[in-house]
Amino acid sequence: MTLAWYGHLKFKEIPWLAKLSLVSVILISWGIALFEYFFQVPANKIGYKGNGGPFSLVELKVIQEVITLVVFVGFSLLFFKTEQFRTNHLIGFVFLILAVYFIFKK
Repeated sequence: MTLAWYGHLKFKEIPWLAKLSLVSVILISWGIALFEYFFQVPANKIGYKGNGGPFSLVELKVIQEVITLVVFVGFSLLFFKTEQFRTNHLIGFVFLILAVYFIFKK
């Protein structure tokens, strides 16, 4: 989802993509997101306790958010060189790790 939501912000640096209309950018982003949904929806279905999986609904959401944030940090540092990963971001991630701990604590 990170590529679908934020990748288009770099289109202006690629000559043939810079001229795309907003509708075109939306359709490209939806195409990328659709591809990702082909993996996420079955993973949630298989992983959910109600379908025999090991995770509750809240646990599935927390896993998804943590994966999204890890991917976003890598994506932003790799593709958006002007963005900085600062100490307050690190502290926020530590709190998110603590949140994961408490969500999964029985």
